Amino acid sequence: MKPTLLVLAAGMGSRYGGLKQMDAFGPNGETLLDYSIYDAVNAGFGKIVFVIRESFSEDFKAFFKGKFEDLVDIEYVFQKIEDVPNSVNYDPARKKPWGTAHAVWVARDVIKEPFVVINADDFYGRDAYIAIKQSLEQSTSKNYVLLGYYLQNTLSEHGTVNRGVCKTNESGQLISIEETLKIGFDPGGKIMYRADDQTEFLSPDTIVSMNFWGFYPDYFKFCEAEFKSFLESRGHEPKSEFFIPLLIEHLIISGKKGVDVVHCNEDWFGVTYQEDKPFVQERILRLISSGRYPEQLWK
Repeated sequence: MKPTLLVLAAGMGSRYGGLKQMDAFGPNGETLLDYSIYDAVNAGFGKIVFVIRESFSEDFKAFFKGKFEDLVDIEYVFQKIEDVPNSVNYDPARKKPWGTAHAVWVARDVIKEPFVVINADDFYGRDAYIAIKQSLEQSTSKNYVLLGYYLQNTLSEHGTVNRGVCKTNESGQLISIEETLKIGFDPGGKIMYRADDQTEFLSPDTIVSMNFWGFYPDYFKFCEAEFKSFLESRGHEPKSEFFIPLLIEHLIISGKKGVDVVHCNEDWFGVTYQEDKPFVQERILRLISSGRYPEQLWK
């Protein structure tokens, strides 16, 4: 059974000033999402599920119409605040979506096979899709999979970044993800960050999470149970969010599920601000010049 690619595309891009999912970065107007889908299709994925907001659904569908429908099955689902487990109450005045773990859960009715989760506005690299697909297909334990990137391949030339630093056991299974803020280079070129007014250093080959996950359909059962608990304790908070790492932490601690960390040597890049756009465009052109991608993805 071919895996599905689940694309988290419901973000509004407030810091970017618009919908990053539909902004052009390639030479023929290609989005970062175009490159992700191109890589997934070539890796052997059988279906693409887009998690979007109903408010921009028609524009989103029209934008991508005619590009890849003949290559892969397409589904759309909406992330709605009111889409919560039955009998759970929350603040009806809430405006903010429930977070990434919930964004995955809303696809529960259209995914019955192993699936991979990505952000719509991140570039993960061709080999990442091949590696995570193989891990899901070949696993005998049916552990979930986190594709881990080497820190040096995720840093910005334009300032500091926040990264989820992964800790693993001797078997290569995930123990925890620690959100580490303002990682950058010191004057000597070492990778550093500040913690409790102290300068700390990180190795270039430190493994970090870039929200590239491989799951099996039992995710939806586990997520619903944990989401209920989350809503009961924090559903009244107007800005609380139920993130994938929070769910994963609960599953690991409870012993319900393990997560294998697969290392990836691809470069990751993405956009947060408009100032990031020229850098990303230049990276795409470099990949085209090297022969990694055709100049025009969809012909």
